[in-house]
Amino acid sequence: MKKIYIAGIGPGSPEDITPAVHQALREADVVVGYAYYFQFIQEYLHEGAECIDTGMRQERERARLAIERAEAGQTVCVISSGDAGIYGMAPLLYEMCDERGSDVELEVLPGISAFQKAAALLGAPIGHDLCIISLSDLMTPWAIIERRAIAAAEADFVTALYNPKSIKRYWQLERVRELFLKHRSPDTPVGLVQQAGRPDQRVWTTTLRELDTQDVDMFTVLIIGNSQSFLSKGKIVTPRGYYRDKGSDEDKVGQRIMSESFRTILSLLKHPESYPLDHLWAMLHAVHTTADFEMEELLYSDPNAVSRIYQGYIDGKIRTIVTDVTMVASGIRKGALARYGIEVLCYLHDPRVAEMAERLDITRTQAGIRLAVEEHPDALYAFGNAPTALMELAHLIRQGKAHPAGIVAAPVGFVHVCESKHMVKPFHDIPKLIIEGRKGGSNLAATLVNATLSYGDAETLKPGRDL
Repeated sequence: MKKIYIAGIGPGSPEDITPAVHQALREADVVVGYAYYFQFIQEYLHEGAECIDTGMRQERERARLAIERAEAGQTVCVISSGDAGIYGMAPLLYEMCDERGSDVELEVLPGISAFQKAAALLGAPIGHDLCIISLSDLMTPWAIIERRAIAAAEADFVTALYNPKSIKRYWQLERVRELFLKHRSPDTPVGLVQQAGRPDQRVWTTTLRELDTQDVDMFTVLIIGNSQSFLSKGKIVTPRGYYRDKGSDEDKVGQRIMSESFRTILSLLKHPESYPLDHLWAMLHAVHTTADFEMEELLYSDPNAVSRIYQGYIDGKIRTIVTDVTMVASGIRKGALARYGIEVLCYLHDPRVAEMAERLDITRTQAGIRLAVEEHPDALYAFGNAPTALMELAHLIRQGKAHPAGIVAAPVGFVHVCESKHMVKPFHDIPKLIIEGRKGGSNLAATLVNATLSYGDAETLKPGRDL
């Protein structure tokens, strides 16, 4: 019988060897494999069965011997740890039989892979799309491995890492960690399992930020979670989808979707770990509103600007928000305003504005800000359209007539836009959120105000309470 069973014997525990593999081992006249693995299968062999060891890194020799014995009429079982089709002997045997034109029958018997065993020990970390990457560059150039790691990190795959380290390969895992931190939160869960299924098995969890690569060896499998993965009672859980309900039954669909959108944005930011929470909260709102990741570069905020403005709402010091145009006012969430007892005013259509603008030869938005400052000098001011209005506020601050509780500066356009934003920066005692450069708009101004109103939800990353 010219046949080779290609059997995955699991990660190393007798109970993880499948009944189909047990039967193949009983039938085998010859077992070919790495000597270390013979200890796990001896009890299943019939008397007189021959075990052939070719040593480590002798896979081609192993395959050649197996094919020759099978062509001579013996039943052969080639064993691999884990699953023989995952970094195992199955592909090589098919290749060599094809090269030789051999008529030997090949049958692959699946086994429990190391990443599956590790995942079970870690909880449920592979509940969504995943990939496996070997960090060994013996047969794959490192440049290709690095490209695959970047792609996995960017695409938010749960990622299992095989062969993370050896005596000679000591730096690759640290490099992969560095690459993932560019695309994942530093708090992303990471699970590690050493010697899975064996007597000296070790299982532990950490995060991308805290991952100590010195604890890892060649017998360790790592599983890096995706943007949805979380730790629960020491186990890693990756939900099966992105639009799950993580809150109460009363949470609205829109809020759940917005929360998942924020998590996705967080996973795609270049340097999420480098931002204070209040700046990050405003940035997530800005990117969510515009789908423009340039906001990561364009958003400026004074230290603690969002938290200071939020505290102003809590303390009752901010009771009025003034906007340059009605579109900004329309975008500010009414539920949040009602919760804090805040009114939003836009003077653009006040009858006094047209008269003042005509009389003084200024824009209507300038006139609106002058009137607003006369009546509400301590309000929070938000600009999403007119640079002249922001420039007017800067002049009034310098004259001592305006004392804003905060400034949201996101005018848009080409004339005086950049200058207007620079004009308010020197007021260091006033907390400010600014969209640098020519970009801006009413939607951005409104969303930044909403970020300040909802800052109490930032730590739990749960936006959209007032949708």
